[in-house]
Amino acid sequence: MNDQGPVLRVFEVRTKPGRAGDLLAKFATTSAEVVRGQPGNQGYFFGRVVESDGDAVLFVSVWESLAAIQARFGADWQSSFIPDGYMDLIEECSVRHIDLGGGWHVDAPSQ
Repeated sequence: MNDQGPVLRVFEVRTKPGRAGDLLAKFATTSAEVVRGQPGNQGYFFGRVVESDGDAVLFVSVWESLAAIQARFGADWQSSFIPDGYMDLIEECSVRHIDLGGGWHVDAPSQ
């Protein structure tokens, strides 16, 4: 992976049955606080995975570069960062990093 960025950090979770709503509420507060205002963070979004049974959710943060992710999460940047209180809601989780340096496009809203 090059360090050109931007880079998506994708935290994917299968929650314990019926706990997706609880985890999404934590994403709106605790997870947002983990990334908001950090050097190199360009935003975040989260939601339910459409093709799932309702227990799969994502928290995605957008970073200007891989170096910014490494600076925020340290030597364990390739591991899931699990804030206090999350493990009671999580069945399994993973983190992936997607280099968007090869190209991406966001359409301007139609007028």
